Amino acid sequence: MDAAALIDKFLQLGEDRKIEEMQAMMAPQSRIEFPGGKLFSTQTEMVANAKGRYTWIKKHRDRYFVGVNGDQTTVTSIGTLYGENLAGVPFDGIRYVDVFVIENGLIKEQMVWNDLCESGVLDVK
Repeated sequence: MDAAALIDKFLQLGEDRKIEEMQAMMAPQSRIEFPGGKLFSTQTEMVANAKGRYTWIKKHRDRYFVGVNGDQTTVTSIGTLYGENLAGVPFDGIRYVDVFVIENGLIKEQMVWNDLCESGVLDVK
């Protein structure tokens, strides 16, 4: 499986909430970084942190960029987020960029950037 397909599968598993299968694709002592510098070492930690932020969220995965540097492959996924906030209001078109570092066929790092907070879609009043 090529690197972009690996990441696409990983992201789809996330949308399907197959957390154990996602974790199996990650290297031991992996690093997951979210906006605001929030750090996690497992997908379970990341999912637990997301509870109470939205009802559900998915990605329109528009483009992948792949680069190789020695024994590491970097995959960047760019697209938009869509979902439903806690008030039941749908949202769409929120920019995201995910950068993954793959080593020995496993995801070593995931760095996430998105405009969820800036968009105001999660504000439930």
